[in-house]
Amino acid sequence: MTFDDDWAALKADAQNRQSVRMGLNTAGPQPGAPGSRTDPDLMVHQDDLGAVGSEAFRVHGELRKHTDLAGAGADKSGAGTTARAAAELQGRNFSAGSELYTTLEVWTSQVKTVLQMCAHISNHLDYSKKSAVNDEVEIAATLKGRNGSAVPVSELLKYVK
Repeated sequence: MTFDDDWAALKADAQNRQSVRMGLNTAGPQPGAPGSRTDPDLMVHQDDLGAVGSEAFRVHGELRKHTDLAGAGADKSGAGTTARAAAELQGRNFSAGSELYTTLEVWTSQVKTVLQMCAHISNHLDYSKKSAVNDEVEIAATLKGRNGSAVPVSELLKYVK
């Protein structure tokens, strides 16, 4: 197969896919609306946001429980077994003691970063979910027809296109 044949096949494939386009200025699929297209993978529902936020919260809790090397096996003074081992090695002039401290510090820093990211994701999605509900309530309350009834989405779509 030559380049020209390959190119022609790719162009034909692209033209066949022209019917599936991303619509940016739409309010979503309207039942019975001609030419309405939607990709279900691009839609986000409030339940999805809540599920992802809940999962991030769960991961945060599990990560905090199982990755605390600095505090694992803490004694009365609060020093964990890894820190005590590093101190013991350092006290006996082993260079591995300071390296173990460095490893512990880097590990703790990285775990804190991941914990902060999980907390940020959870909080942001919880906020987004609540914000979307509030926005919908506010829009529904302010978009009223002359007779006081809610303006249907089909009427709003006239101004979007």
